[in-house]
Amino acid sequence: MTTITKAQDAIHATTPVSVPLSVITTCYGRNRHLYNLLSSLSQGSVKPAEIIIVNDDAEHERLAEYDLNIIKIATTTATEDGLASSASFDIGRNRNLGAARATYDAMVFLDVDCIVAPTFIEQLHYKLQAHSKALLMGQPRYLMRPLTDDEGSQLQQGKLAADYLDKLSVFNPYRDNFDLQHQDKSIKQTQDYGAFWSLCFAIMRRQFEKIGGFDTDYVGYGAEDTDFAFMARALNIDFYLTDDVIYHQQHSVYRPPLNHLDSIVINANRFYEKWQHWPMSVWLAEFAQLQLINWQDTQTVPIAINRQPSEVEIRAAHYPDAPYV
Repeated sequence: MTTITKAQDAIHATTPVSVPLSVITTCYGRNRHLYNLLSSLSQGSVKPAEIIIVNDDAEHERLAEYDLNIIKIATTTATEDGLASSASFDIGRNRNLGAARATYDAMVFLDVDCIVAPTFIEQLHYKLQAHSKALLMGQPRYLMRPLTDDEGSQLQQGKLAADYLDKLSVFNPYRDNFDLQHQDKSIKQTQDYGAFWSLCFAIMRRQFEKIGGFDTDYVGYGAEDTDFAFMARALNIDFYLTDDVIYHQQHSVYRPPLNHLDSIVINANRFYEKWQHWPMSVWLAEFAQLQLINWQDTQTVPIAINRQPSEVEIRAAHYPDAPYV
């Protein structure tokens, strides 16, 4: 574990204040996204007191470029004989590691492909203080293309305006968004816990520990965030959506995610066993239509995989320019 803190040469009156909050992110092999996230956090109206990165391969020199208190935790673990062992990249496990290391009770979890709007940390921190027993999720907008190197440099210098990113991004129509029809409110409670996506959320440590963190029995891709939200619902933890914007950095996706068939099926079975409810039902229905699995939403037995998708099917499902799955 290393702590990387870049001291300022001078402290100016315009320097953003630091708020007692830990930001937690986790990634491997997506450092271009990570550096853009750090750029946005360093240019916010306030700065988080610390940023915990569960990551093996970010460059020490690059991290030192940001005027942020960065704490880096490796994703490797030590075996009983003391030798380093590379752990599989498990996002739930790694988020739990980050939370355990957090100094502050207020925690914001961000996927590495987020870029925060200038007031994101300030406003979400304020709302979390007002709703300290709740689970809060921000408002994602989806960039329609990756940022260029020049745009990334502008972001790091604080010269890339939010309205510029607004024009480059869209809402995901499959969720409840704070669009122009919701300008009269900045936070709203919902009973739809299935609307929780873990790419940008805030929670106090006590509530995170009450939930038990992320269930590490989920492997790979899918359902671990819905499970987290369902556990919050079972514990009567209120869930709020807020209008605090993050911009999701564009990367290629698969529709449906045939590249994650195995883990989606494993995790769907785990989720059903726990909650008697099928998650990711749209994807499961698409897999069934392709005869990769036998599944219907009324079944009570585990899903079995009939066959693996062919390379042709996987290529056909690949959308390199889509903003979201």
